[in-house]
Amino acid sequence: MTWKGKIAVVTGASSGIGAVTAHTLAAAGMRVVLVARRLDRLLGLKNEIESSRGQADVIAADLSNEHDRLQVFTRVTSITREVDVLINNAGFGWYGYYADMPWETAHEMIQVNIAAAAHLTSLFLPGMRERNTGHIINIGSISGSIPSQGVALYSASKAFLDAFTTALHRETRKSHVHISIVRAGPVKTEFCSTAAERESGRHLPTESIGVPAETVARQIWKLLLRPRRVVYIPAILRLTPWVELSFGWLEDLIGALLLKHKPKGTA
Repeated sequence: MTWKGKIAVVTGASSGIGAVTAHTLAAAGMRVVLVARRLDRLLGLKNEIESSRGQADVIAADLSNEHDRLQVFTRVTSITREVDVLINNAGFGWYGYYADMPWETAHEMIQVNIAAAAHLTSLFLPGMRERNTGHIINIGSISGSIPSQGVALYSASKAFLDAFTTALHRETRKSHVHISIVRAGPVKTEFCSTAAERESGRHLPTESIGVPAETVARQIWKLLLRPRRVVYIPAILRLTPWVELSFGWLEDLIGALLLKHKPKGTA
């Protein structure tokens, strides 16, 4: 199908993958609805998109809050009757021993990484099913396939998205509604620095490596043009499930060493 003129809701749109994806979709002629907490950044992104002759709307919302999620749905449906694409991108990480993770951070992660995606999907999917058209893309991680030391809850949240996406994909496969997941490795965004800034958080070992957010955005666009259940970024990571099955013992060793190591200058 042609996506020009269609409506895409992008969560976590204030930076990183969300912001670049919004630019990409708008450049392709879609009208994007930008959802995140930081209103100033959303307005800046809206201005950038509109200066390039794109269309963008802004909804400032804290997706850890159920009331805000309901308000997102209400405001989106007041802007447009139909939503064609939902990108569940909002999420954050934290690195360190789970025993040191403040419950407030853990609870927020569950709400943003898991509940928000499930809730927004429950709000927008019925309309897509009724119209028999639409696409929901969840932004996952290879961490969902390789539960690693230091990212226990984050890995679990991405494993949830893996199972959730697969089940919904099977429920809708006989229709023109598509459910997909992006399983990405490290991506060069604010993700690592934000994780380290949280209470008791540490710097992730992967913060100096990763693919550009533009790479992920291009793959999201390709998913819209050619729907499938899962895409790995980079593609070599499609071997990840086999690595976990065959070399999980190696992760037991390496992950423990990485978690014990503290970069110079950190507490």
